Amino acid sequence: MKIRRVVTGHDQNGKAIVKHDEICSNIISRRPLHQSCVIWSTGQFPVDNTDPSNGNSRDVSVLKKDDTVFRIVQYDPGVAPRNHRTETIDYAIVMSGSIDMDLDGSTVHLKQGDVVVQRGTIHNWINSGTEPCIIAFILIAANPIDIADNFLTAHG
Repeated sequence: MKIRRVVTGHDQNGKAIVKHDEICSNIISRRPLHQSCVIWSTGQFPVDNTDPSNGNSRDVSVLKKDDTVFRIVQYDPGVAPRNHRTETIDYAIVMSGSIDMDLDGSTVHLKQGDVVVQRGTIHNWINSGTEPCIIAFILIAANPIDIADNFLTAHG
């Protein structure tokens, strides 16, 4: 996975500049036939655009109340299953390929250009095709789902 990351900022005079222009090197795998890289993340809301920290190096394994994460994920054909739920609202854009999103046994087929708003539901990504599927995710921390005092917390 070769994702070019361009991050803007300002110089000491307030002029707009490019702070980072690089191929992402922080690629991880959470299971077989899966790769992801964090493009940027923040730890407060509203965001401080003057923070000099590199937003792709924060620990985002568990999101806190004011966290956001921008991540690119590649699901190769036959990717290992992982049913999971996050305490986030996720905006997802299918950049290339196609994939099935499984929601508690109900499946929706997605292809390049489709978008998803994932609102704390348990889900799994299934690539039964022959090409990798690449999805851009923007995760924003959210409260756990509360259905009649039954809290549906992060899982998997």
